[in-house]
Amino acid sequence: MHPRRFARVRPSGCVSSVVKLQLEPKAPLIECRLVDYSAGGACLEFAKPIQLPERFEMFHGNTKKRCRRVWSKGVRVGVSF
Repeated sequence: MHPRRFARVRPSGCVSSVVKLQLEPKAPLIECRLVDYSAGGACLEFAKPIQLPERFEMFHGNTKKRCRRVWSKGVRVGVSF
């Protein structure tokens, strides 16, 4: 059996579980909850269902990631980096 290529990491107490998304340049930031995070992507959870564009930027702590929406189901959305 092969080991997983990327290990999933659940946010711990020292890492904020809140991320901010910028959907368009100069648009206001949208806050959501980080459910899980890996080297290749993340799962985000919103307070209500939201329609995200195909590509957007995510701010997590001091990190800025360019994301691509991969899947969505209800209030959860999967993104890849």
